[in-house]
Amino acid sequence: MPLVPTGEIVLGARAAGTGAGAFNVVQIEHAQAIVAGAEAAGRPVILQISENTARYHGSLEPIALATLASARRAAVPVAVHLDHAESPALVHEAVRLGFGSVMFDASRLPYRENLAATRETVGHCHGHGVWVEAELGEVGGKDGAHAPGVRTDPDEARHFVAATGVDALAVAVGSSHAMLTRDAVLDLTLVAALRDAVPVPLVLHGSSGVGDADLVRAVGAGMTKVNVATHLNKAFTRAVRDHLREHAGTVDPRRYLGPARTAVAEAVTHLLGVLGSDAPLMRR
Repeated sequence: MPLVPTGEIVLGARAAGTGAGAFNVVQIEHAQAIVAGAEAAGRPVILQISENTARYHGSLEPIALATLASARRAAVPVAVHLDHAESPALVHEAVRLGFGSVMFDASRLPYRENLAATRETVGHCHGHGVWVEAELGEVGGKDGAHAPGVRTDPDEARHFVAATGVDALAVAVGSSHAMLTRDAVLDLTLVAALRDAVPVPLVLHGSSGVGDADLVRAVGAGMTKVNVATHLNKAFTRAVRDHLREHAGTVDPRRYLGPARTAVAEAVTHLLGVLGSDAPLMRR
């Protein structure tokens, strides 16, 4: 099945009242696992590569080409997305490589500078048919630089979306990146207010810290794209540790990366099921 535009998956989920699962790729095993998990669930999925991951691999292209190849071989619709890019040059490279969308993160900048930089990025990406997600109100936890108490203001969000032309908006509503426990407390009243304030889909970052029931509630309140990274990395690492504890003499990495890949696939299948459950009944 060919790659699909990110907007097709996100807008389709919003129309159905469900959540669109977006999962971060760290290495090729993640990409393979996320696709396998989506195939088992029979649901579309978004593969994401962050600027940090591109830096880890030395550049975007090697991991991007592997991820794009995995997506093109999938039996379900798959989109590929650049996550948390602060570098315009990296955004341009992702567009050249064939990504369906980018998340341009200028949220560290003052509001007016964020708006201007995002608007410029939107102009470039839309000229190539690429969706743009932006962030307003820093989502806590990323690199320890964000204040976890920050929240996105609905009136500011309305103005920002109108002024920049972004296609989706990541908002700060109580979740934090890199959470190892699933006990984040989301402000669902704020989610609903933001949903009513802007015409574009809302994106929940830091979803690894949100429990299953609250993910369903968040989608019901107005979230559409749901980003997950740390939760998958926990499953991956746990499987590696378990294998090496039971087989201490293992030296072939395929022996422990295989179980880790399976663990991530199972987590993706589960989460995609959660994002599709009961949400249509809850959305107003």
